[in-house]
Amino acid sequence: MLDALTRKIAHELAGGRVDAAIAAVRLHLKIKPRDLAAGRMLGVLLQRAAHYEQAVQHLERVVALEPRDLESRYELGLALIAAQRWKEAQTQFETMLSQDPECVSAFIMLPLVHVELGDTAKAIECGRRAMELGPTIPAAAGNLLFALLRAGESEEAVHAAQRCLAETPTEHKLRSMMLYAMNNLSLPSEAITEAHREYGRRTTATMRSVRTPAEPDRKIRIGLLSGDLRDHSVTFFLEPVLAHAPDSVEFEAFSTAGLSQHDATTKRLRERLTGWHDCGALAPDALESRIRTRDIDVLIELSGHAGEPKLLSLVEKPAPVIISAIGYPNTTGVPAVDWRVVDSITDPPGSEHLCTERLLRLDPCFLCYSPPKEAPEPAMPAEDAPITFGSFNNAAKIGPASIELWARVLKAVPGSRLLLKSQTLSDAAGRARIEKRFVEAGIEASRLELVAYSKTRQEHLQLYGRVHVALDTTPYNGTTTTCEALWMGVPVVAMLGDRHAARVSASLLHAAGHAELVAKDAEAFVQLASTLAQDRARLSTLRANLRDELHASPLCDAPAYAARFHAAIRDCWKQWCAEQI
Repeated sequence: MLDALTRKIAHELAGGRVDAAIAAVRLHLKIKPRDLAAGRMLGVLLQRAAHYEQAVQHLERVVALEPRDLESRYELGLALIAAQRWKEAQTQFETMLSQDPECVSAFIMLPLVHVELGDTAKAIECGRRAMELGPTIPAAAGNLLFALLRAGESEEAVHAAQRCLAETPTEHKLRSMMLYAMNNLSLPSEAITEAHREYGRRTTATMRSVRTPAEPDRKIRIGLLSGDLRDHSVTFFLEPVLAHAPDSVEFEAFSTAGLSQHDATTKRLRERLTGWHDCGALAPDALESRIRTRDIDVLIELSGHAGEPKLLSLVEKPAPVIISAIGYPNTTGVPAVDWRVVDSITDPPGSEHLCTERLLRLDPCFLCYSPPKEAPEPAMPAEDAPITFGSFNNAAKIGPASIELWARVLKAVPGSRLLLKSQTLSDAAGRARIEKRFVEAGIEASRLELVAYSKTRQEHLQLYGRVHVALDTTPYNGTTTTCEALWMGVPVVAMLGDRHAARVSASLLHAAGHAELVAKDAEAFVQLASTLAQDRARLSTLRANLRDELHASPLCDAPAYAARFHAAIRDCWKQWCAEQI
């Protein structure tokens, strides 16, 4: 009977009917309430439907029936993670280890739990043990990679992924995680590109290209594929495209976020769209089918290899034109993706070989910033405050290259301090790593101030009032953080690198009208940052004027940017139409 139930569930899930699958299992359990396998199955399905608390309650009953059943306890741990009940999840996995000290599935999941509980050292310890017990299990490598990234150990993260991929080369999610981490490393740009190309080679499928009516001037349907249609940095740069869209387009969203991630921003975005599809529970083939059935003319994917990548849903080309934009600072490597939105600074002529897509240059800048409405007024640090440099970037971006560069700046300005703010700095191991690397670079830990958390965005932005000059990260630049600093009147010193990720701040600063803040190399960066920080008069002028300058600049000119963006999308569509003749 269970085999028949399994076939029934598979049939319903293939059609995207999770609720029908749940109903089938519930009916089975009415007849056989002590069927542990069916009970676990219902818990899994409830999670897939984003009914996380229901899944927890149900799986708790299943575990009570047989407390030593590791599979049921494991599923309960997963449900508790999904419900963000981290301490309870920790208890379940540690109970599994008390029953089986070498339970690899428990060691695999504990890194996620310990990261959220603010203990990356313990997370890495568990992740390394998982790799010892299951060196070819992709989830073991993936969760260790996640913990290492949160601790800022990008190099070890990449190596862990490479070891596992050598044995399991078709594990695409792990490969995506590795590619994302590689953006933090000072590797040759060609090597990073080749790694992305390898992803494409291993995911290439026979393209079953959708063909919608090839009419170049008709109204076109644009699909948005993203897991970040919420209060997220991607949305800050997407909203101008939606707010100033011409009547000649309409939008549908394919949201891959969990339902629990929806927020007020999600609601606001939905009001601008003609269609919305919650696809977080869909496997890549089901997501591909959902997109394909909607007759999308141009699909814009907004995540690349970041977050929970959905690039596998694109390999058979579910829309005539597919464009990568905003959310990922590198090529996707996927042959089905036709274009990538960049500009002439991030990807100058001659850099085409670093991208598998055709480059869609939106000059003067590939982005348009939507400033936060709740931002406080810019304020200078106190007159008697020591010169304070700052960076509010993700700690994963603060690798050896950034620390070496910033240490040189601090040495050039005796008595100066560095204020770092990142959510991951709430973790003792993360703070210790940063301090240790600065000490090794010749900077005492007493010159550092590490801040982890602000209750509100307003408090976060107010902290810029303690920073004289912001220092950009390299080789993976800031994006939202660069814009935020400028909006708060804080100049950002950046260094022009050799790839898109290392040239984003240069593009933003040029568009903001402050190209003089972009250094050509490390020596120029140190000279620029140290000189600017000691010029109190210039800093006061910048603090008073930067916001108005930014507001009047191309970086915040939403109508003009939207016009360029939509004209470029129309050109891509017209090119496809012409190719169909």
